[in-house]
Amino acid sequence: MLSVNTNSGAMIALQYLNKTQSDMQTTQNAISTGMKVSSAKDDGAVYAIAQNMRGNVAGYKAVSDSMDRAMSTTDVALSAGQSISDLLIQMKQKALSASDKSIDTASRDALNNDFTAMRDQITSIVKNAVFNGYNLLDGSTNAISALASPDGVNSLKVSSENLSLGGSIVTVKSTNQINTVTTAKNMVSVVQASLKNVDAALAKLSAGSKQFSIQLSFTSKLTDTLTTGIGSLVDANMATESAKLTALQTKQQLAVQALSIANSAPQTITQLFQ
Repeated sequence: MLSVNTNSGAMIALQYLNKTQSDMQTTQNAISTGMKVSSAKDDGAVYAIAQNMRGNVAGYKAVSDSMDRAMSTTDVALSAGQSISDLLIQMKQKALSASDKSIDTASRDALNNDFTAMRDQITSIVKNAVFNGYNLLDGSTNAISALASPDGVNSLKVSSENLSLGGSIVTVKSTNQINTVTTAKNMVSVVQASLKNVDAALAKLSAGSKQFSIQLSFTSKLTDTLTTGIGSLVDANMATESAKLTALQTKQQLAVQALSIANSAPQTITQLFQ
């Protein structure tokens, strides 16, 4: 039917053109952002899932930071403890040498000076084994803990080891010397016991550091997995979007031509009245 009031062909062509224009806008947005779902408007359900996963990723980043700090604190304590263990070995050697009755007083005094200097060095090492305000060797803190889950419910903890002089681990006192044969002999067993205790404490700290390291590695892998999952949900396949854009551009041109033809149809009515 020919009518000057109603052009159904033009309306249909316009509907297809508008649909193509809308699809092109969506495709161009995906190409410009690199995401097929960049807002809740694109796909509310997928966007909500992706946002929840992004929240988990952010949580795991906080977990990683916490683990890094705790592991660094433990590693500083380990390094200091190893230095103390080395000093105790040298102190044992000095004490054993000073227990020799055949050496003269001057030699024993020299050995005693070395012994007391090493003894005092232990105090200095313990005092300076600090990272991020935590010292696991001077008794100022009971343990170092780190987040282990993004909800903050789970955590990992490593207990401190007090390596101060005169304690239960380093039993050498701040006043001990090896200036006589008797004190030197006594110091050999005292230093040996301290060395054994320190090595046992180092084993515990090492186990704690490994615990943090393993959890940190797991957290990193889990973060990568979640990030990949988010990408699968919201990232655009650029090859697909490129092919889609080409097809839509062709459809747009055809729709414009169809609309033009449909709009010219009523003009044929004038020929009927010539």
